[in-house]
Amino acid sequence: MKKRAQAAGLRVAEWVREVLLNVPEADAQKHEAQTGEVVLAELLALRALFLNLQFRVSQGPLTEAEMRSLIELADGMKLQRARERLESSIRSELRSCAIASRSDDSWVT
Repeated sequence: MKKRAQAAGLRVAEWVREVLLNVPEADAQKHEAQTGEVVLAELLALRALFLNLQFRVSQGPLTEAEMRSLIELADGMKLQRARERLESSIRSELRSCAIASRSDDSWVT
């Protein structure tokens, strides 16, 4: 990024802003969805790590290997869990929309 910004005669922050402003709308929406997925994945990993650490620390001190193992476990599952949560949320929202649509159409009969 730094080299590209320098080549354009801009500071990195200015170059990034220009690039983001020139992203087509469809790409921006896709990027926004991916960003949301990544943020959710990181939050779920932090939650899993925190809960596992709380449980494990109550049993005594952790070794470095145990800590690394807990981190790897949380990282290994984060994207899968985020996708499952997002898909579940979307299915729930679609069901709600379908129910609302049916109730809105009931007066037509």
